Amino acid sequence: MKKNKKIVLAYSGGLDTSIILKWLQENYDSEVIAYTADIGQEMDRKKIVKNAKKLGVKKIIINNLKNTFVKEYVFPMIRGHAIYEGVYLLGTSIARPLIAKDQIKVAKKFKAFAVSHGSTGKGNDQVRFELGYHYFGPKIKVIAPWRIWKLKSRTDLINYAKKHNIPIPKDKKGAPPFSVDDNLFHTSTEGKVLENPKNSAPEFIFQRTTSPEKAPNKPTYVSIGFKNSDPVSINEKKLTPEKLLEKLNQIGGKNGVGRVDLVENRFIGIKSRGVYETPGGTLLLIAHRAMESVTLDKDTMHKKDSIMPRYAELIYNGYWFSKERFKLQKIVDLKKNKVNGSIKVKLYKGNVTIQSRMTKSSAYSMKKVSFEENKTFNKSNVERFINFHKKKLN
Repeated sequence: MKKNKKIVLAYSGGLDTSIILKWLQENYDSEVIAYTADIGQEMDRKKIVKNAKKLGVKKIIINNLKNTFVKEYVFPMIRGHAIYEGVYLLGTSIARPLIAKDQIKVAKKFKAFAVSHGSTGKGNDQVRFELGYHYFGPKIKVIAPWRIWKLKSRTDLINYAKKHNIPIPKDKKGAPPFSVDDNLFHTSTEGKVLENPKNSAPEFIFQRTTSPEKAPNKPTYVSIGFKNSDPVSINEKKLTPEKLLEKLNQIGGKNGVGRVDLVENRFIGIKSRGVYETPGGTLLLIAHRAMESVTLDKDTMHKKDSIMPRYAELIYNGYWFSKERFKLQKIVDLKKNKVNGSIKVKLYKGNVTIQSRMTKSSAYSMKKVSFEENKTFNKSNVERFINFHKKKLN
């Protein structure tokens, strides 16, 4: 190989990516650049730098992408009400395209010949990362260790780590950790006892939500303001996208909102069980639908609902940068300028209830809907309407 060749590794500082970093050094005559995207996950910057330096890394890059992540990825997805298989709010799925885009940007800056990730050979993330890599850097090589190395299990990884003096973290019970992914939008937990669907999720795995049983005995009220279909304020206080989601995570998590236990169908054809926590995202999704209910016409709302399953599937499968997703996003955003106002919700022991809808929109007419007699709605037209649809039955 040529000298001074570089590989940019998506590096978390944890066990898996530390092992990958060492493996890359052993198997490629190249400098490894450790790249970390800060998208709001629980992370220790000093630990990341320390672990990377301990493995001989000279270039360690940590980019703060939190505001970009929420504004340009989470909010557009919330506008589309994207839910995969009925319950999953796509917290891991939506983060991967941004990480891939920024990682390729770093690779181009340092003229790296390859990028690498720590996704397993059985998961969805390998697809999501690599579709993003291809979109922004089709000529840059992708190294996916889990698909080519001889380490075949978690046990093999731990033995490899011991051999190379790589620290092995422990969970709260003193055992090797669950597989956890987190960002500003959600936390997911997989593996160990969760792999058997008959097992209940142990309470100690939950990281950002209080159990509904232990949530406050009094309800919490919160008002979310929207402008052009995006959330802009909490209780009339304007906040940046990053700070707004942080605040809603705190409020929702304290009240036991946003827990999901799901057996999902992975893109590559495997069923997997995961536990997800998305407190702020759950509040936003419920509030946004309520906001649209009083600001958008029926045809627009129903069109959005009809495309949502496909829109969500594209995100889940890693097609965020596809022509089809861009096309559906235009449908999602067609009348977003009409979605303005505020929604007040009540949070109580895991439940979210709409309390009020405030808007200047004229889409909802109290005069037309009123049971009091009025002249704003011609009821005589209803008979012709019904007769028309009777003919369509034949």
